[in-house]
Amino acid sequence: MAVESTEQTQEELILGFLSESGEDYTSGEALSGKLGLSRTAVWKRVEALRTKGYRIEAVPARGYRLVSVPDRLTSLEVVPLLSTHDLGRTLHHHDSIGSTNEVAFRLAQDGAEHGEVVVAEQQTAGKGRRGRAWVSPPGLNLYFSAILRPELPPQRAPELTLVTAVALAETLRDSGVAAAIKWPNDVHIDGRKVAGILTELSAEPERVHFVVVGVGVNLNCQADHFPEELRATATSLSIARGEKVHRALFAASLWTRLEEWLDLYLETGFDVVRARWKELSSTLGQDVLVRTDRNELRGLAVDIDPSGALLVQTEGGQVERVLAGDVEQLRPRQGPRAR
Repeated sequence: MAVESTEQTQEELILGFLSESGEDYTSGEALSGKLGLSRTAVWKRVEALRTKGYRIEAVPARGYRLVSVPDRLTSLEVVPLLSTHDLGRTLHHHDSIGSTNEVAFRLAQDGAEHGEVVVAEQQTAGKGRRGRAWVSPPGLNLYFSAILRPELPPQRAPELTLVTAVALAETLRDSGVAAAIKWPNDVHIDGRKVAGILTELSAEPERVHFVVVGVGVNLNCQADHFPEELRATATSLSIARGEKVHRALFAASLWTRLEEWLDLYLETGFDVVRARWKELSSTLGQDVLVRTDRNELRGLAVDIDPSGALLVQTEGGQVERVLAGDVEQLRPRQGPRAR
């Protein structure tokens, strides 16, 4: 196992060096010196990468050049693109699993560290809120769960959903679409759902042991990948942009943005997240119907409070605080513009 880990690290480093070189060639001698390997060992690692789908050109007296990479989400593709200090640095990749949240939860129970991420090419039992399924076709989208170990009291753990939503909406906006957040855990493009967040935790009354933040983002799926009943309400980044999305780049960008927001949140508190969430919200200012386990509530979504709960003003003028529920936005409005 240690040998496999060392070889993978060497392959990651080779990919990192070749990526940094862009269109230029990197000599075998330079790679050998940087890695502390013989040129024969470097050649063997390059051959191993080729068998995994990497196109690496070799020219005598010039060296190696990375031509293309496979559309995968393993550490070989993602880690060289990361600029995080923790998030995604340890990556548990699966071709197909039931649910990334379930796997991440078990890993966290077994001692997985803060920032470890479980990512899957396909989920066969993807989890949404309130027991719903998350449609997870293979090789098209981004399905991951991040293990976090914040120093927070359990009552503040729901704030992490809003932190994640802000990072997700900003990453989508950086990709050129007018993404907006629908309370409490969805991100939409033009009123259609493109991403969802599911947060689960293990805690004592006074402290959080760990939090698992699961995210599903529709990146490259098309309308016929959705069940017929979802085609009018779901979308993907590819549909919105009209072009294919580089999944590894998107994942690296999202994890970098998420870690930046997590660091800021843990350092300064929820107020800065709340302010940005409100700027990105598609829910505030809308007439809404909120369905909870106990009742239904109609009114105007006027704000989120300092803990992230939705504040709804009823027709009678009373302001109700909603901690959890399904929100239907009854009057569509012009969504936030991409910046």
